[in-house]
Amino acid sequence: MSQYIFKMPDLGEGTVAAEIVACHIKPGDVVKEEQVILDVMTEKATVEVSSPVAGRVVSIAGKPGDSIPVGATLIVFETGEGAAAAPAPTAAAPAPAPTTATAPPAHVNQGAQGRVMASPATRRRAKEAGIELRQVTGSGPGGRIARGDLESFIAQGATAAKPQPAARAAALPSGPEVEEVPIIGIRRIIAQRMSETLKIPHFSYVEEVDITALDELRVYLNSKQAKGTPSYTYLPFLALALAKVLPAFPQCNVRYDAERNVLLRHRAVHLGVATQTPDGLKVPVVRNVEQLTLSGVAAEIRRVSEAARTNKAARDELSGSTITLTSLGKLGGIANTPILNAPEVSIIGVNKAVERPMVVRGSIVVRRMMNLSGSFDHRFVDGYDAASLIQALKECLEHPATIFADFT
Repeated sequence: MSQYIFKMPDLGEGTVAAEIVACHIKPGDVVKEEQVILDVMTEKATVEVSSPVAGRVVSIAGKPGDSIPVGATLIVFETGEGAAAAPAPTAAAPAPAPTTATAPPAHVNQGAQGRVMASPATRRRAKEAGIELRQVTGSGPGGRIARGDLESFIAQGATAAKPQPAARAAALPSGPEVEEVPIIGIRRIIAQRMSETLKIPHFSYVEEVDITALDELRVYLNSKQAKGTPSYTYLPFLALALAKVLPAFPQCNVRYDAERNVLLRHRAVHLGVATQTPDGLKVPVVRNVEQLTLSGVAAEIRRVSEAARTNKAARDELSGSTITLTSLGKLGGIANTPILNAPEVSIIGVNKAVERPMVVRGSIVVRRMMNLSGSFDHRFVDGYDAASLIQALKECLEHPATIFADFT
């Protein structure tokens, strides 16, 4: 037998280290070649790492939460003849006396030490489908549930487990009243970046917008959509309106290079779309919004948002935005103070649309209103310029034909 030293691989250009976010093996385990052994994260992308060889795990260089440099020893394997053989069984303990408790059903997956083994992607798919993973029989090593196992289970007509109220209380886990939750992975990066960003002198500006005409246009266009085509939300209209007005406010479509102490003003609008995911907030990027049609920007917003939620976004799809649009949808409230997506200097927050009584030409009428909440880096964006940008955006949204007109 011999040893194989597996080093932290280079997971992308510029990567110098990666954080372990989940470990699916332990010393002594026998693994197969290409078996998923770790989940590691770099920037905001989580990657499954497979074993390069078949053999027995001798040692692991870190634990979840540890950052391992690229090229540093990650796992030591014992390989060669006999390494992949199962460990010799120990003497069996006397069988316990029978009790009235029954064994769990054969189809319930107990996993290693009671933990169901599955990749983060498989767990997300199960959550979306409302499936309790313990119901699924895994075909992988040690009962690990592969994506195909879950899809087969769903295809057979499985439904979410719905315990009765009395059983639900009994199913609550026992343990201490206070649970320690390590800050690792995406949540650690979010915490770090929020702390750094809040050192920036923010200021916010809020304005109400009458989107009655915009909503009528949106509803009309949705009525003309082919059956099965996703409906338009407000976001693609907002994205195009922002791209329309930004050329007059180049100081707001900027990234700040702190190392060189320069502002990088962009002609193109690379729009960050704040997206809530199971792992935390991510900001995928829709590039060159000014070159896209309404249907094109709508489709791209859906694509990059879904890629971020399912951890399928490429590295360059999660970086390089020049201004960010953030929306809490129906939870948008009256106003908010969005935090900058540094190194950008501007972010526009969208609040929920509601019908309100408004005075129009001396009469009280019902109009659909929505507030825009913008935050800006006051080091580089003056209050007058920020307010002027929001007012220009307001005018564009209140007269939606101008979003698509050629004049400036």
